[in-house]
Amino acid sequence: MKERLAGFLLMCAVVPLAVLGYLILWWVGLFGRVDRGRAGVRALDHFVNATVLNGYAWESVSSHAWRERDHKRWARLVIKVTDWFQLDHCKRANKREQPVVDLILKKGLHSQTIK
Repeated sequence: MKERLAGFLLMCAVVPLAVLGYLILWWVGLFGRVDRGRAGVRALDHFVNATVLNGYAWESVSSHAWRERDHKRWARLVIKVTDWFQLDHCKRANKREQPVVDLILKKGLHSQTIK
């Protein structure tokens, strides 16, 4: 129960900041530094993966799609779309991110922190 309450209170603060962050990201994408925009897009990618696709918060949609390619239709679609822009993008993303996923799972860093 404590974790749910803490999560709710945190989200009451984070959601308005996330909307502000999206607007800043939009502006930075048009007029700002590329490295700042890239970092924002990467964070948004991880957010979407964790919330919409029920993936790991520390993994991109592309890496998650590669892991799920044999089981999920959405994953095959993501792979097909990203291949138009960069061949084997999802495969390379997974090769780069899978060691991080394995380490976090091995160390138990994904488990509940508020008890």
